[in-house]
Amino acid sequence: MSAEKVLREWKINAFKPVYWLEGDEPYFIDILVDYAEKKILTEAEASFNLTVFYGKDADWAEVVNACRRYPMFAEKQVVILKEAQHMRDIEKLEGYIDRPLASTIFVVSHKEKKVDGRKGLGKKLKDSKLVELFTTKKLYDNQLPEWAGQIVKEMGLTIGPKALHMLVDHIGNDLNRIENEIEKLTLNLGSKKTITEDDVEKYIGVSKEFNVFELQAAVAQKDLARCIRIIQYFESNPKAGPIQLILPAIYNFFSKLYILNSMQGVDERSAAAAIGVNPYFVKDYMAAARKYDYAGVEKVLLLLHEYNLRTVGVHDGGTSDAGLLKEMVVKIMC
Repeated sequence: MSAEKVLREWKINAFKPVYWLEGDEPYFIDILVDYAEKKILTEAEASFNLTVFYGKDADWAEVVNACRRYPMFAEKQVVILKEAQHMRDIEKLEGYIDRPLASTIFVVSHKEKKVDGRKGLGKKLKDSKLVELFTTKKLYDNQLPEWAGQIVKEMGLTIGPKALHMLVDHIGNDLNRIENEIEKLTLNLGSKKTITEDDVEKYIGVSKEFNVFELQAAVAQKDLARCIRIIQYFESNPKAGPIQLILPAIYNFFSKLYILNSMQGVDERSAAAAIGVNPYFVKDYMAAARKYDYAGVEKVLLLLHEYNLRTVGVHDGGTSDAGLLKEMVVKIMC
């Protein structure tokens, strides 16, 4: 069950009595809770039939009593429990979830973690046909460009592959922020319908020349001088390229390169499909494969692991992030 499917059912007034929304990706939970709070009931109905609780302050008995009330001047009432992960005695909701009221739509936002499926409440959530259990997971980094591209498309715009990767690499795995930045671009584009690299640089503040994507490309091309220039820029502008974003990006690139090296005589389309990248970028991978053989890729992956540990103080006495990056790229290209 996806957030889109839940929304489609809600829009045709197909409801279950209980929606338990849990997991470590808040974006999709927030979309559903926002819709439940603002769209399921009309404004007139909501004044009598919408109740919102917050887990930290909510008493389980008050929540259950609210759920067991009958709606006034409407067919349904909506009860929302936000931040349920902070609620004391949350397992005591089990009794209501076992026998929910058909005229109540009970929506629970339980972020950051899942309920223990081995215990009573967790078992009820999984087994009951009256409950929609919606579990979210963080998108993998390689899924972010496609997801962000879909958001751009839904806003009636297009975006070039490089501009898309500049945007995603700069923000990282924060879906709410990616959507907000795309909305910012939409407002600033005026009548334009295509987001370019210049737009991302101007309105999001990502340099076209000095960003995580360009550093990855410089490493792939074994261009040490360019690597050092980009790292020096990051040293002067720490927010432009935090090492916590740089190392995973380069690791992701070389992990795909490792797969590509195992493939012999494939065309660009087949290579792009095999490693899961936009065909626009597959030439970069194939060019890098000519510079890094199996042994070379393994060496890079081991260095990335070593320097990731050093960023958190393992076998390192406090070298700066820029110092670690410079040292690492020199070793990669030796």
